[in-house]
Amino acid sequence: MKFYNRDTELQNLRAIQSASLQGSKMSMIVGRRRIGKTRLIIESLSGTTYLYLFVARKDEKLLCEEFSNQIKETLGLNIYGEISRFKDIFALLMDYAERQPFSLVIDEFQEFNRINPSVYSDMQNIWDRKKDQTQMNLILSGSVFSLMKKIFENSREPLFGRANERLHIKPFSVNTLKAIMEVNFPAYTPADLLAFYVFTGGVPKYVETFVDRQTLSYEGMLNEIFKENSIFLEEGKNVLIEEFGRDYATYFSILSLIAGSRTGRNEIESLLQKDVGGYITRLEQEYQIIRKVQPMFAKPGSRNIKYEIEDKFLNFWFRFIYKNKGAVEIGNFDYLKSIVHRDFSTFSGHFLEKYFMEKLALSGEWSEIGSYWENGFQNEIDIVALNHLTKKALLVEVKMNALKYSEKVLQEKGTHLQGHLKGFEVDLKGMSLGEL
Repeated sequence: MKFYNRDTELQNLRAIQSASLQGSKMSMIVGRRRIGKTRLIIESLSGTTYLYLFVARKDEKLLCEEFSNQIKETLGLNIYGEISRFKDIFALLMDYAERQPFSLVIDEFQEFNRINPSVYSDMQNIWDRKKDQTQMNLILSGSVFSLMKKIFENSREPLFGRANERLHIKPFSVNTLKAIMEVNFPAYTPADLLAFYVFTGGVPKYVETFVDRQTLSYEGMLNEIFKENSIFLEEGKNVLIEEFGRDYATYFSILSLIAGSRTGRNEIESLLQKDVGGYITRLEQEYQIIRKVQPMFAKPGSRNIKYEIEDKFLNFWFRFIYKNKGAVEIGNFDYLKSIVHRDFSTFSGHFLEKYFMEKLALSGEWSEIGSYWENGFQNEIDIVALNHLTKKALLVEVKMNALKYSEKVLQEKGTHLQGHLKGFEVDLKGMSLGEL
């Protein structure tokens, strides 16, 4: 699949690569697995000299042996004797950068935490002494968000404050997903596009899988997900277990409930029969997998809160794959597809709202976008968009079927916002699946 939609990130990486010619620069890149970090980095370094090192889970001595061979082959640098510590590899490369500018990419950088945590302080010592006399563009990439955040953002860690650039790689936007559909499957329907948005969550690896297999219809994608040896079936575990460690079962239970529309803390605690406050805080703040959602105009400290999973694919995985892991284990794919057929219309309604919210955000017309509801989820308005400068407000009701939209009902709900929208010109609109 061709390279899509990373213009801003490419510009940032190329700018810092250019700046490294005046003195070494360090960049930290983080993003969930399959998000395309490595391809983005390699694309940004096209036409330049770079060395790519992948930190596999193996003994430090074996890793250094592998790295030594790569250094010889890529940079033509002779290494005499055996190197068994990464700090010596890094010192060697910093010395090389005194004579020759180049980029060093270290992928899955957080794995040194398992192999030898002292690598971070060793690197800090060498970096601080030599960065001003060298021309190295150092790119440190990782997919375990909590560890990468700790390494670079915890003030007690050696590499705190050392990164000149920090990039958090996000999924493809709805505009990019639509463009990919138009090129690769021009006959797509709105239902196909919504399914593409939900099934991939904008994650490039999943997008690439469907594009390469030419399975971009709703049914085609479903058959690709639910088949023997599908990459999707174990993907939630592959993405998250390393983040959560031994407590993964509790985290998975919470995420499964949220994906199943049990979105309040009290409801989750009632079902799990345990206090989950600490888990929810870590899911939100440390792992950034869920986010707290409050209605527009909620007062500070309001308890009118619900939680949602940020990652659309993980939403789908917990709702339809993890919840039915027994059927996955025995390979009953027809049963799994029938469950999706039965429930997807209801499940995807929430993501249709998200799709339109993202479209409105990308338009640049609005300063604030959210939803509105009152206690007990009364008087819900799917989308409220405000432009505080022009004093314009947009209230939107989202329906899968356009015929179910009632402007009168939306107008009645809007009366509850009159106090908040004083002085605003208010527009009412229905949005439906057909508008995708």
